[in-house]
Amino acid sequence: MSESTDSSRTPSPRSKSPSPSRVQAKVVIPDDHSMLSLLGSSDELLRVIEGAFRADIHVRGNEITITGSPEESSVVVRLFEELTELVSGGAELTTDAVERSIAMLRMTSERPAEVLSLDIISSRGRTIRPKTVNQKRYVDAIDKHTIVFGIGPAGTGKTYLAMAKAVRALQEKKVNRIILTRPAVEAGERLGFLPGTLYEKIDPYLRPLYDALHDMLDPDSIPRLMAAGTIEVAPLAYMRGRTLNDAFIILDEAQNTSPEQMKMFLTRLGFNSKIVVTGDVTQVDLPGGTQSGLRVVQEILEGISDIHFSRLTSSDVVRHKLVSDIVDAYGRYDEALRQSAPQAIKGGAGKRSRERQ
Repeated sequence: MSESTDSSRTPSPRSKSPSPSRVQAKVVIPDDHSMLSLLGSSDELLRVIEGAFRADIHVRGNEITITGSPEESSVVVRLFEELTELVSGGAELTTDAVERSIAMLRMTSERPAEVLSLDIISSRGRTIRPKTVNQKRYVDAIDKHTIVFGIGPAGTGKTYLAMAKAVRALQEKKVNRIILTRPAVEAGERLGFLPGTLYEKIDPYLRPLYDALHDMLDPDSIPRLMAAGTIEVAPLAYMRGRTLNDAFIILDEAQNTSPEQMKMFLTRLGFNSKIVVTGDVTQVDLPGGTQSGLRVVQEILEGISDIHFSRLTSSDVVRHKLVSDIVDAYGRYDEALRQSAPQAIKGGAGKRSRERQ
């Protein structure tokens, strides 16, 4: 599919200054593949690729010629091969998919065609799949382990992918029910102080989970599944005292649990069940002085067999590009605050007490 030659013998039409340090490589796209799908409308995707590499890229018919350093040319060739495989598998390429493919080839050993073509579920004309290497590793971990913690900033798909895996497990009859829960910390779990019925009181805290369900299931089937107990959405406090068998259980916003609540939840695990715990330890809404159960549990359970911690970062954010920049900016700000905070002097309190005596 590809070949390389010395550019001093066969210069690319767009080559600026051929030299022994530049090589020319050629990729031939199969005749049955649409170049429009590969390069984008008005060559939109091609321009993304050209902007990402210090190489000359020339397209003529179904032949793509790349001229640049051996390293750059090699990555561009691999990129077009991966994108061609994605297109042949029915994927619709976008600028985001191309940019993520470039990042994978440069920073990891993972193949974009394997990461971006891993379908979890297809519903209502759209397919849910991981978009980054860490997301794929997170999804794979859910398959392999009984308890998985998905820890990372907002927008990294922690809850959404876990719910997609839960829906698929239900569809494949691997479990009999899905249980989705969140701590209602904004109300201090004292829901009696809020106006309205019980449903109206807890609805604002659980609404994001309902929204995700509507993306993955026929909306008309959700009330029926909930009435039958096949899908349950409830505050974390309602898990106490239960044993959950044959279930896929997701605890969302786990950074807002206390250590006691986290222990209570994890010990609900029954036979033939799977637990996924998701949260962002940088967004704790607990009252001052209260430890986050998600922070503590990492120290307690790390290394235990069949429990896995998946950690996602700002590079896994799949919302607007600014979200990743915002996450990084807050991370730098928090780190600067920690470094500038005055350090307690060991034994200082005792010295002051003696001086007062």
